[in-house]
Amino acid sequence: MDNEKFEALLKSEIEQATNYYDNELQKHRTDVMNYYLGEPFGNELENRSKVVLSEVRDTVEFIQPSLMKIFASSDKVVRFVGRNAEDVKSADQATELVNFALNSQNNGFTILHNFFKDAMLFKIGAIKTYWEESEETCEETYEQLSEMELTTLLDDPAIELLSQEIVEEGVTDEMGNEIPTEQYFNVQVRRKKKNGKVKIENIPPEELLFSRRAKSIEDCTFIAHRTQVRAGDLIERGYDSELVMSLAGDQALDDEAERQARFQDIESSPYDNSLDPSNREVMVTEAYIKADYDGDNIAELRRVVALGDSHEIVENEMFEKIPFAIASPILMPHRMVGVSVAEMVMDLQLIKSQIYRQLLDNLYLTNNSRVAVVEGQVNLDDLLTSRPAGIVRMRQQGMVQPLAVPQLGTQAFSMLEYADQIRDQRTGFSKASMGLDPKQLQSTSTNAVNATIQGSQLKIEMIARVFAETGVRTLMMNILHLIQKHQDKAVTIRLRNEYVDIDPRAFANEYDLEVNVGLGNGEEDTKAAMLVQIANKQEQMLRELGVNNPVVKPTQYVNTLKKIAEMAGFKDTDQFFNSSEEIDAAAQQPQEPAPNIEMMKLQEEIKLKREEMNAKLALEREEMIAKIEARKVEFEAELSLRQQKIAMGGDVSTNLPKVQ
Repeated sequence: MDNEKFEALLKSEIEQATNYYDNELQKHRTDVMNYYLGEPFGNELENRSKVVLSEVRDTVEFIQPSLMKIFASSDKVVRFVGRNAEDVKSADQATELVNFALNSQNNGFTILHNFFKDAMLFKIGAIKTYWEESEETCEETYEQLSEMELTTLLDDPAIELLSQEIVEEGVTDEMGNEIPTEQYFNVQVRRKKKNGKVKIENIPPEELLFSRRAKSIEDCTFIAHRTQVRAGDLIERGYDSELVMSLAGDQALDDEAERQARFQDIESSPYDNSLDPSNREVMVTEAYIKADYDGDNIAELRRVVALGDSHEIVENEMFEKIPFAIASPILMPHRMVGVSVAEMVMDLQLIKSQIYRQLLDNLYLTNNSRVAVVEGQVNLDDLLTSRPAGIVRMRQQGMVQPLAVPQLGTQAFSMLEYADQIRDQRTGFSKASMGLDPKQLQSTSTNAVNATIQGSQLKIEMIARVFAETGVRTLMMNILHLIQKHQDKAVTIRLRNEYVDIDPRAFANEYDLEVNVGLGNGEEDTKAAMLVQIANKQEQMLRELGVNNPVVKPTQYVNTLKKIAEMAGFKDTDQFFNSSEEIDAAAQQPQEPAPNIEMMKLQEEIKLKREEMNAKLALEREEMIAKIEARKVEFEAELSLRQQKIAMGGDVSTNLPKVQ
């Protein structure tokens, strides 16, 4: 395919994708933004209520925190699993590095937040990943370099020589002449250091163009990112200055209704950048198109950069992978664009707003009711002058009568409640699921309340799972691909307060990817309770069988405890437990042999019998002491009686008890 045909193909794809956006997507997204911001519907009547309810915003903002809790509660959004045993270590390192790129090198929370919110509002959310290179420059001074050392230093292409001083040392001969013996160099150089990292950006929906018949991001034959870039920035990138300046001044995207709706509350007039030519913007279309460019009858992926509305091609190269990740909250089979959460409740916002307006109008008319008068029989000035204790003069009684206004409160509130029920069925958004309906929570059984909450969670869990298995998975694979392609040396990153060296060159080409999705509070509670039971069982085995038993290792026990801590919301579990390496090192130290279980049981039985015998002997001793005390009391009583009889001259018996 020659350049002319390829350019025609590119322009055709851009035109078709633009028409699809203009005719089908733009109006919907503009309406969604107006609904979210609570803008008027355009059907308002003069002197009537114009209130607009916030059904779309309430529903989206209800779901958003649950999604962020699911994906952002852990520092590992995804986990890579090696397909072979030898890939386990590198898969773990890939997991650490990819999550580090998302959460540390980029603002992962904000990226995922905007990703999900765009999808829930505008049908799809889009993320672009690319490798960003930066250059650092520093000046260095070297002294007393030999010629060989200087040559080695200057052979580095990153080194630029700024100044040089030659220092010669020598000796003086008998004639007084100085003979050089050594030569040194003092130099000042400029070192250029190139750095690179994965850059992740949220793509505004109006900047994304794609084929309308695309089923997924993988089989999309055309997808493009169109945006406006300042002319000065394009010239700095190396594009032809004359071409760029001839195309500067394009503000086509600013004229898009979707973008205007997004900024209508902060912009009252178009942005004017005409005073500085370098700040004038140029339309840049970065397209990824599958075409048979080399004529081998096989379509390959190409990256094309075109400038302006005329789409002047300035870059055209083969490419390996589409750098976009796309997500929709509700999938439509065989379509890349699904259904948004917003469009599920837009009609309810309109209906509820209309009912609420009529209810308020009815209340206004009730509090300020009209009257019927007989013309010529009433002083209209008195009637129109409303004041406390005022009078209205009339020629005869009954010339002024109030016009009754029917009360709509009961019917209106019933309709509002019915609309809420429809919303609950569609989205799972309800006061019960939020824990804000005390009447239902008090009057309904625990099982029914749990069923209501779980039903709501199931809808959110479904959205989370769809995001995880589509957009998030693609995003993480794109990040890994960029790291493997561009990171040509080991990198040192800080993980859990430790610096770890990771070499992406050792990564395998393919991994299985697991997305870390914790779905629902109920499921989390169940998992936490199960983990506690597992930890108790592991602890029992370690206590009875020792640390070198064939069933469970100390590291496995600690992993369970760490998982419990993670589910409790603690990201840095190393503050509670040692790392696996430290535990393994301690386990390798010489340990006392595991105790004999049978011997321990025998010793325990002997101990119990000894305690029983001691208790029996103590009891018998106490009983003997009690008997002696009783006999002593009897003897003293009898002795006292005999002394009394002797004193009175009576007969003294000899029945004294014998003390033994």
